[in-house]
Amino acid sequence: MTKYFVKLVLVLFGFFINSPKAAEQVTIQMLLEKGIVIIETYPSKAPKTVKRITELINQGFYDGLTFHRVISGFMAQGGDPLGNGTGGSGKNIVAEFNDIKHERGIVSMARSNDPDSADSQFFICFAEASHLDGQYTVFGQVVEGMEFVDKIKRGEPGSGSVDEPDEMITVRVISDL
Repeated sequence: MTKYFVKLVLVLFGFFINSPKAAEQVTIQMLLEKGIVIIETYPSKAPKTVKRITELINQGFYDGLTFHRVISGFMAQGGDPLGNGTGGSGKNIVAEFNDIKHERGIVSMARSNDPDSADSQFFICFAEASHLDGQYTVFGQVVEGMEFVDKIKRGEPGSGSVDEPDEMITVRVISDL
């Protein structure tokens, strides 16, 4: 009986040791000229995206980058080191489309026509944008400071291109549980 008990314990111990680690919650603080924005991430819905965004934040990648494309009533897009919508970190993230709806305050990855082309650029929704549901990787939501997102300088009608755009002064991970 003891021999079987030891085997059972070893099997269970091995199961717990080798189980995938639960995705860690990450909270992001974005300092804008007008105030602080707090974003809670969805690591269970977009684990690779949250991991990559966290890596970029920890490298200081987003500090000083602008919201280069801002369309009134739709969204504010940033995260491009070139500031024109064509740049990135050089490392694409495989799409993690999920069931989270694009509503006010949602943070989602920008991409080209290729679903797996998301890199460092993201956007924050000013309002509901259901036409994006299931086509862009939602990875977070603004939980504090949406009033400061609302104050981001708007771009040209149509293109959303912004002259003298607002910047992300600093972006930091403030908690990862």
